[in-house]
Amino acid sequence: MKINGYEIKYSEQDLENKINNQTLEIKLITPEFEGYKSLSEGNQKALKHLVAAAKIINDVSLEQDHPHNLAQKQALEAAASDNNQAKLALMLFNSLNGLAGYNGIDKEPIEIFEGLHLLPGHNFYPEDLSTDELCRILKKMLAEGKIKQVSDILSARTMVRKKGNELEGIDYTEYFEKEFSAVANELEVAAHYCDDEAFKDYLGWQAQALIQNNPDMDMLADKHWAVLQDCPLEFTLSRENYDDEITPSVYNDAELKALLEKNGIEAVSKDMLGARVGIVNKAGTDLILQFKKHIPELAHKMPYADRYHQSILDGEELKQTMVDVDLADLEGDYAQCRGGITTAQNLPNNDKLAVKTGGGRRNVYHRQVRQCVDKEKERKMLEMLVAPELHQYFDNEADHLFVIGHENGHSLGPDSSYQNALGNYKHILEEHKADTISLTFMSDYVKAGVIDAKTLKKVYVSYICGRMFLIARPHMMLPHRMGELIQFNYLREKGVIKENAAGKVEIDLENMQTALNQLLQETIEVQLSKSPEKAAAFVEKYSQWSELSQKIASVRQKLGVKPYKRIVRSF
Repeated sequence: MKINGYEIKYSEQDLENKINNQTLEIKLITPEFEGYKSLSEGNQKALKHLVAAAKIINDVSLEQDHPHNLAQKQALEAAASDNNQAKLALMLFNSLNGLAGYNGIDKEPIEIFEGLHLLPGHNFYPEDLSTDELCRILKKMLAEGKIKQVSDILSARTMVRKKGNELEGIDYTEYFEKEFSAVANELEVAAHYCDDEAFKDYLGWQAQALIQNNPDMDMLADKHWAVLQDCPLEFTLSRENYDDEITPSVYNDAELKALLEKNGIEAVSKDMLGARVGIVNKAGTDLILQFKKHIPELAHKMPYADRYHQSILDGEELKQTMVDVDLADLEGDYAQCRGGITTAQNLPNNDKLAVKTGGGRRNVYHRQVRQCVDKEKERKMLEMLVAPELHQYFDNEADHLFVIGHENGHSLGPDSSYQNALGNYKHILEEHKADTISLTFMSDYVKAGVIDAKTLKKVYVSYICGRMFLIARPHMMLPHRMGELIQFNYLREKGVIKENAAGKVEIDLENMQTALNQLLQETIEVQLSKSPEKAAAFVEKYSQWSELSQKIASVRQKLGVKPYKRIVRSF
């Protein structure tokens, strides 16, 4: 079947298999959820307007992701009522939240239509623009003194389009003026109804940031969002830049890299927008806050802490809020379920002006996402792959503790100037760093009385067997999975992870700490180097795909993998 002239790539049978056998449902809260019913009438009304705002952001994200996304989605929706192949293709589109994306297993991206491919620059850049052409144009523009124009092109908040023989960066507030105005209106109505003054204040700032071409407004909105701790509602306009492969590649051109440094221009990958709406869960938040007060102590214990700035240490007050959230909606970047779905997030990222000017950060944890697990499949996986004495330590709640440490880890270590200098390797190193910080410092929470020694073992075993046991060989566009492979191979090299005579994985829990300390030190050394070459060598060394990794992946695939996600919304 053709949609707008493009043939659906998968047969009806193939699509049915993907949807019915390979898709995991993530059920978000409904109007019957007790947390929703306990909200004030005003907050209930506000939440519905926040969801309306989030859905508009989803259209923005679709436009950012691919030039054909919106047209193909609309055509699929029109055809789905009387054609099952189109209906199933629409369900796959909604899982990827786009016409193409990686699924975490296959090396090549899943592409729903013949002739429509996942683009390295997504729709941030012209579809036919190569990296070589980008570098050539930028060098020419710099030679002509067009410093501001080049800075705009390499900004995180612009859509780049051709302008004669040159390029221009169009600010999001201009390119998406109609959509941003509609979102701002919904936020202002939500602010009218909600009864929490701090949250109301934030929504006002965020609405203004959407209608003014001024990075300072984003900064102020981020700063007001980052201090929210006790309000009942959650709304996040996320800006993360994992998808853009083109912008960081300019650092691979030595001549251009030198010119950018000479002119004080930092190339920052484009922000893909997302929107999250939910209700803060007090009990879950209280657990997370037990970890918060120890972050300054950990900052001082970071390797080479005297060689870089950590915003978490600014002033007397710890600038970090943390909440556990029951989710009402995930849209845009959050809904691009391409090889996984976000369980938690620490924002703003280090490249954002709010952090660079001393603002705080905020961690938000996704309850409904982490609660979707198949315990029977996990049991079978342990029986087939793991030494029996370790089974007692596998615990999904312990994995949640790891995630808390991971998100806190993003607030520690070298700042964005070090991270961005690593080019295409920056996201892999940063996610790997956060993982390693969580594992390395988890023992400090035992000393502080936050967790006990048995729980520490549960964190180690649950992370190794639940996350390092990969379902397929990862690639550069899966930074979290690449980080997990690096850690798995490093711990194998140090003898912490090994396969016994019975073919089962054993973990030397007693020597875990020593190996983790060494790994964290080596990781920070790479970030401090600001060298894409050193980052590449580190990743290459520890991302080899071994026979043991292949064995683990084969077992996990045999047990059944659900790489696609269906977000079930009720609001």
